[in-house]
Amino acid sequence: MFRKETYINRRKQLKSNFTTGILLFLGNEESSMNYVDNTYRFRQDSTFLYYFGLDYPGLAGIIDIDNDQETIFGDDLTIDQIVWMGAQPTIRERSEKAGIQSAGSMRQLLDLLQSAKQKGRKIHFLPAYRPEHQAKLYNWLQIPIHATNRYASAQLMIAVGEQRIIKSTEEIERIEQAVSVTTDMHLAAMRYAKPGMTEAQVAAKVHEVALSAGGDISFPVIATINGQTLHNHFHGNTIKDGDLFLLDAGAEDPLHYAGDMSSTFPVSPIFTKRQKEIYQIALNAHHAALEALRPGISFKEIHFMAARKIFDGLKDLGFTRGNTEEAVQAGAHALFFPCGTGHLLGLDVHDMENLGEQNVGYAGQPKSTLFGLKSLRLARELKPGFVLTIEPGVYFIPELIDLWKSQNKFAEFIDYPRVEEYKDFSGVRNEEDILITETGYRILGKPLAKSIEEVEAERAKAFHG
Repeated sequence: MFRKETYINRRKQLKSNFTTGILLFLGNEESSMNYVDNTYRFRQDSTFLYYFGLDYPGLAGIIDIDNDQETIFGDDLTIDQIVWMGAQPTIRERSEKAGIQSAGSMRQLLDLLQSAKQKGRKIHFLPAYRPEHQAKLYNWLQIPIHATNRYASAQLMIAVGEQRIIKSTEEIERIEQAVSVTTDMHLAAMRYAKPGMTEAQVAAKVHEVALSAGGDISFPVIATINGQTLHNHFHGNTIKDGDLFLLDAGAEDPLHYAGDMSSTFPVSPIFTKRQKEIYQIALNAHHAALEALRPGISFKEIHFMAARKIFDGLKDLGFTRGNTEEAVQAGAHALFFPCGTGHLLGLDVHDMENLGEQNVGYAGQPKSTLFGLKSLRLARELKPGFVLTIEPGVYFIPELIDLWKSQNKFAEFIDYPRVEEYKDFSGVRNEEDILITETGYRILGKPLAKSIEEVEAERAKAFHG
């Protein structure tokens, strides 16, 4: 945890957005895999962590605006639980660490909420993303499980989103530590992977680095020779000479702040000629996006800069043609770049995604429905204190190529016979984590090997030590 004053001040800032009502924050429960006592790794709700800091299952927090009362609710361990788990602090003792003097049982929480509901008091809560949240809201407030999020508080979502999006100095320090471990994860993969290994072996090496640093991974590792599949969590392939290996992995520090980086490297000691050409296009787009970052610019424009750079680079190799601006506005580039250039980062690897991209990443503005652009998670004007990723890529997705060719889609911009020659190419991207500063940006953490020369130098260590 941070100092208790951090949580006191965060709650104070949040309360300034409300004149009445109850703010309800649901912590997470243990989640069973295949029977009750065999659980997945516990992960506390990020907003609960942000305001209360208590990394323990079975808790809920209340901020009563009308009575200026803050309370943590939960049930203390029974003697049977202590036998298996050891002695644990009481709920009251835990609450005091967050600067809260009031504590109660879950039964008392139920009574409080039912009384508030009977009196017609407004109870604000955030969208539910786990089944136990839906079940609790149904049991406590009779909110239909199939429509829970229709009742979520827009006022609370916006207030939390606008507060959490600006990272404090102590948060930036935690994120930077997680990013540095993330860099170590990627360098470990570059220095370890060899032909004949499985993707799973490389993924295991990456995960080992995160665990040995005292944290864990911030999301399931993507470690694949099929980089054209954007979120590929299959690790069953054997890697071989001539393959490209795409790694997307991040560390989560003990306070659950996340890193998120991507790298692409040849399984062979060096890139092939065509690998170099496509890799450099993606890297040029990466640098173009970075160089444009500053307060006041829309991240949507950053995305378009990267898209134009990719389209122009592919044009030089004969894959695309025509007016670049017209092609990008129409969405023709999305055959090769069907995703966004980046996203917010913090306590969540896609920070506050459960609050809604339109609320957080778009500041309430509507999202595009255009293929490719609709996958852009961040589009709002950038401000100092934002932490985000930059990760443009170039992908050759056989199924998408076949579909667009069959529809003769964007034929004025795309040379399909040329594109079909690369259906076996896979995909490439680099990804770094960025802080927006008062005057521009700063890349967080240890540097990642990105240039062709840097990557090949790291690969040489796998073969020659």
